[in-house]
Amino acid sequence: MQSNLIRGNALRRTAGSGIVALAAALIVVVAAGAQTFPNKPVRIVTPGTGGGADVAARLIAPELSRNLGQQVVVDNRASGVIPGDIVSKAQPDGYTLLLTSSSHWLAQFMQDKVPYDAVKDFAPVTILVSAPNILVVQPSIAANSVADLIALAKAKPGELNYASIASGSPPHLAAELFKSMAGVNIVRVPYKASGGALSDVIAGQVQLMFPILSAGMPHVRSGRLRALAITTAQPSALAPGLPTVAAAGLPGYVSVAMFGIFAPAATPAPVIGRLNRDLVAAVRKDEIREKFFNAGVESVGSSPAELAAAMKTELTTLGQLIRRVGIRAD
Repeated sequence: MQSNLIRGNALRRTAGSGIVALAAALIVVVAAGAQTFPNKPVRIVTPGTGGGADVAARLIAPELSRNLGQQVVVDNRASGVIPGDIVSKAQPDGYTLLLTSSSHWLAQFMQDKVPYDAVKDFAPVTILVSAPNILVVQPSIAANSVADLIALAKAKPGELNYASIASGSPPHLAAELFKSMAGVNIVRVPYKASGGALSDVIAGQVQLMFPILSAGMPHVRSGRLRALAITTAQPSALAPGLPTVAAAGLPGYVSVAMFGIFAPAATPAPVIGRLNRDLVAAVRKDEIREKFFNAGVESVGSSPAELAAAMKTELTTLGQLIRRVGIRAD
């Protein structure tokens, strides 16, 4: 009996030692991988082709490649949850990254099956850039400020329409946030593309819209649309002289599309640190900053913690809005 107990204890000690040894070996492997990073090409997965994430990835890739000393490849995939699914399942070694916007972490509120957890399955790296919207109206509308528009909408509930592209897109969420905070009833008119939506606002078929700045400003400069405000927290050099929505009549309002870069969860901290340093250096380089500025986008370059905090805020505020309004993905 005693010998059996002795043998059992010995087996348990041996098994315990094996687990400790395995854990130690894994730590050594991870540490070694982090120390040699990067030693092969890096892939940035983006949703769709020609969209904001794709443009941002292609603008940043050459400079990041120089900083890392490795080729950086942009991998366009179908929009939706496919890019996030790919990166969440990739090896957590820093060689597969995701460049995406709020649609990535807000998808869980707009569709039933999302194959990843936007918080648990990813390691934030940086907010690369932000893209504001502007509030524009058809020039015949009797509103020269945000306050005027709110008063008009309250006087004519349900009579004003706003043009919107895809459900859950930044222009759509910007308008719904405006409706919610201002307490007004304006009716959504959905469009497949921004061009058609803007054309109908210009023609007076629809009264207002929250287009991305780069799409809306040319029509404002030509006089075909009247810009009332920009959706940023502070006035922006992207639209000189244009007040913020908050300052022009709706205090506390902010709606800006963030484009962030993520790695798979469990990517070693030294690798995240290296990626963050090189990405921030790239996006803040004067030449790159100017290219983004000309595209109607503001360079940011944040810490991983700042991206995590911004995402958490949107999960709360926009998540609640999406649920209350009942927004579903197209």
